[in-house]
Amino acid sequence: MLNLDPRRARWIRLRMGILCGAMGIALGGFVSSAYRVQVEDGAEWRETAERQRQRRLHVEPKRGTVFDRNGTALAVSIEVPSVSADVVEMLHAAETPDAQAAVIRDASLRIAAALSLPQDEVYEKLQNKRRFVWLKRRISGDETALIRDLGDAHKTPRPILGLNIEGEGHRYYPGRELAGTVLGFVAPDGSGKDGLELALDDELRGHVEELSGLRDRSGHLLFSQANTQADALAGHDVTLTLDEGIQHIAESELDAAQSTYETKGGALVVMDPQTGEVLALASTPGYNPNDYGASDVDARRDRAVTDRFEPGSVMKVFTIAGALAAGTLSPTEQIFCEHGIYKVGPVTIHDTHLNDWLTPTQILAKSSNIGALKIGLKLGESGLYATFRRFGFGEPTGVPLPGEAAGVLRPRSRPWFDVETANASFGQGVSVTAIQLATAFAAIANGGKLLEPQLVKKITDARGETIKENTTHVRRESVPPGVARMLSEMLVAVTEEGGTAVEAAVPGFRVAGKTATAQKVDPATGKYSSDKFTSSFVGFVPAEHPRLVVAVVLDEPMIGHYGGDLAGPVFRRVAEQSLRYLGVTPSTPAAKLATVTRADDPADQTIAAVESSGAPPANTSIVPTQQLAPLGPDAVRVPDLTGMGARDAASAILGAGLVPEIEGSGRVSKQNPAAGSAAAKGSSVRLVFEPAS
Repeated sequence: MLNLDPRRARWIRLRMGILCGAMGIALGGFVSSAYRVQVEDGAEWRETAERQRQRRLHVEPKRGTVFDRNGTALAVSIEVPSVSADVVEMLHAAETPDAQAAVIRDASLRIAAALSLPQDEVYEKLQNKRRFVWLKRRISGDETALIRDLGDAHKTPRPILGLNIEGEGHRYYPGRELAGTVLGFVAPDGSGKDGLELALDDELRGHVEELSGLRDRSGHLLFSQANTQADALAGHDVTLTLDEGIQHIAESELDAAQSTYETKGGALVVMDPQTGEVLALASTPGYNPNDYGASDVDARRDRAVTDRFEPGSVMKVFTIAGALAAGTLSPTEQIFCEHGIYKVGPVTIHDTHLNDWLTPTQILAKSSNIGALKIGLKLGESGLYATFRRFGFGEPTGVPLPGEAAGVLRPRSRPWFDVETANASFGQGVSVTAIQLATAFAAIANGGKLLEPQLVKKITDARGETIKENTTHVRRESVPPGVARMLSEMLVAVTEEGGTAVEAAVPGFRVAGKTATAQKVDPATGKYSSDKFTSSFVGFVPAEHPRLVVAVVLDEPMIGHYGGDLAGPVFRRVAEQSLRYLGVTPSTPAAKLATVTRADDPADQTIAAVESSGAPPANTSIVPTQQLAPLGPDAVRVPDLTGMGARDAASAILGAGLVPEIEGSGRVSKQNPAAGSAAAKGSSVRLVFEPAS
């Protein structure tokens, strides 16, 4: 610059100085920013970079397995493929909006064809341009192959980027409809939606951990800093008290009853009275949890725990139990049953059978409403209410199923009227569930202990270690052991000759139980319906050493309605097959009631007198209000119709001046009133027909 003009040289030096200063300032700022990013904010930026580097991980824990008491799997989880899309990666090579729109249109068309989906549905999912979107979950093997081909550059000239196939848990029920209403089902998102799948969802679903790692294009986990062992994430296994064999017996017989009697629904409970373990819990109509979408919501309801109904005559058992325990009734006491008609306040109560003097055992055997209400009125409203509560009515049993009903037991916030107490004595004005009835009868069978029903036996983790194990839990004493044994002996009369449930008798075993035929309330009128009934039978067997309690409830049967004729045979078949399944050998056939003599048992005298019509004793605590009137001159003898066909039987009945009431088909197997008995002209005779075979 020596040869330059001094003024120009100064200007050049000034510019160089300014440039060097600016570069120095810029370098200082760069160094300062680098220091702030790498040193001061280094941890935050490293975390951001790590999040950007990782792919989204969809690691679902394996849902636990549900077993029956013998280790048979009732609900298992299997892995099936599902397809998702990364739309950002799919549009990686498309730079302009028009190019991206074209890629989305083409991809939606081809994907929809491969997965058999509507193109509009796929297009809508891709148009959002999200990093992750499910295209279709739980796809078939053929669909999996087609999706893989769409993303393979060797098999298609225009591969679709961003398609991922991932394994996803799918719930499978090997028994199909078996225990479907108990087990419930699992939604596509992996959450339980009904039954035990919902009630035990936290235990079955498993523990989800936050995983940090990478995945390759196929979705496989390449690296993880967390514990990714399957047993660390898997849900707990649940072992139930249900027995697959007894459950199958219960469901088969209940389905057969629904088809035979054309019922609206039904429920059946089998329980071990000594432990409270539920061996079977059946409900009809049922459904297949593998295809729950094809079923009605009504079919998925577990009627044994959710449906309330008026129990009817079954409650006479607990009325008598409370009176015996309170000392207001003796087992040999004679009670006048008013020849079938009795008025309580403004209400007239009728008996199906016209009875006069009956003992408590005979009241159960012949199911006398009037006898039961007299016992209930003497026990009193407070005593009756306390008795029902001691047997668990009016409160949930505690079985671990969603939607359990508590039943309805009129509270004692106000005094009961006599008619309310009378109705409650024989099962009107109260409502119960099938599981409540089974639990209450178990209390009689085991000597008076009200147990909490056990449905879950134990819960174990994926390593086989027991997390929780349930044991027998006694809630309270319902009645003293002596009263329970006495009542068990009385209940045998119901299934013996002269009782209302001879159809429930199991060959080779003594059966204790009670029938019920309860009218349903018509919602439209608020009155009892004349053609809608709930037929039930609850009992235990063997009576002397109970192994099983079986409760059968049939809702609105169209073919007949008497509990002894409909629910009784279902009880017999379920009990007989279940005892054989459990290896319980028959005992000596029970003697007829007239010949039963056992020392030191206060119920013997009443059992021996079921078939006799005794005169009133000298000291009677419950006195009659009217005397038995002799039959008028218009009385006729009921002819013997056993074995006749419908046409001949109807002709014989009409010829005698009576009206036939026909149930079933085939030939006459039973009739009421019995052959040879006196009946008023124009009265009805119930004829039960069965197939000749």
